[in-house]
Amino acid sequence: MHKTGASKHATGLKMQGRTHETYERLIRRAATVPAIPTIIVHPCDESSLRGAVEAAEAGIIVPILVGPLGKMRSAAKASKLDISGFELVDAEHSHAAAVKAVALIREGRGEVLMKGSLHTDELLSAVTSREAGLRTARRISHVFIMDVPTYPEPLMITDAAVNIAPDLDAKRDILQNAIDLARALGVAEVRAAILSAVETVTSKIPSTIEAAALCKMRDRGQIEGAFVDGPLALDNAISPEAARIKGIDSPVAGRANILLVPDLEAGNMLAKNLTFLANADAAGIVLGARVPIILTSRADHVRTRMASCAVAALYANANRRARPIAA
Repeated sequence: MHKTGASKHATGLKMQGRTHETYERLIRRAATVPAIPTIIVHPCDESSLRGAVEAAEAGIIVPILVGPLGKMRSAAKASKLDISGFELVDAEHSHAAAVKAVALIREGRGEVLMKGSLHTDELLSAVTSREAGLRTARRISHVFIMDVPTYPEPLMITDAAVNIAPDLDAKRDILQNAIDLARALGVAEVRAAILSAVETVTSKIPSTIEAAALCKMRDRGQIEGAFVDGPLALDNAISPEAARIKGIDSPVAGRANILLVPDLEAGNMLAKNLTFLANADAAGIVLGARVPIILTSRADHVRTRMASCAVAALYANANRRARPIAA
């Protein structure tokens, strides 16, 4: 696929009179790296097919569609989308598509997985299978890459979708996954805030103790690649003025670009608050498996789908440079 469509998409991504510059930059950058072979799992509706087609037109991915051939072709015809140039792999139903897609990744056919019109649990069940899945030594976790109009840089929130109540060891992996992603996206200075309700350590709030432990793990080299501080309340993490008033002096306070939340409920509410009250967009990606996984929703805007593909492509390209995937 040629990449001439990338600038067209990037310059046209506008909403309510303003541009989302964070996502535009990611999409433009992803269009400059080699298109990533991407396995689309059960793309049997318009939204999942359109995401694959438009990301391919932008030169970000090379799609391989896995699912029932009849359903995929019917959905493409009904949506007036041309998938004739894509490789199609037949699978009887959504569960079979998930299993086959994971097998294709294990064979080296793809470097990214992308969710189509199947349940997230169904896809992740195939990914996490102990016998035939894509597990690594790292805990699998989700990162929202938020494009917040009032914030000067991308804001990553983790984990708001996979790990419900992670313990300290899981949080270490969740944080490292997010740090690795930020570095793959070219963030020059990664600043991770460990969120809680307060900025002091107290036995009455267990998340503050875990935050302090994570900071010490960073000091001991168990977490690498970022400045880490916590516990920090949300205001102290993202507002320089709030951090100044509280007398918190650190490279992270007031300037965080990663927010590690105490649990899934807190993260989910934070991400949705930003989306619905601050007009933010939320691209999402799952990390910690052998390849990045794009989790899309039927409610996602075209801009968000494109950004999710761009993030996954940049991460996969960084992995390719660090450790080439065998053919």
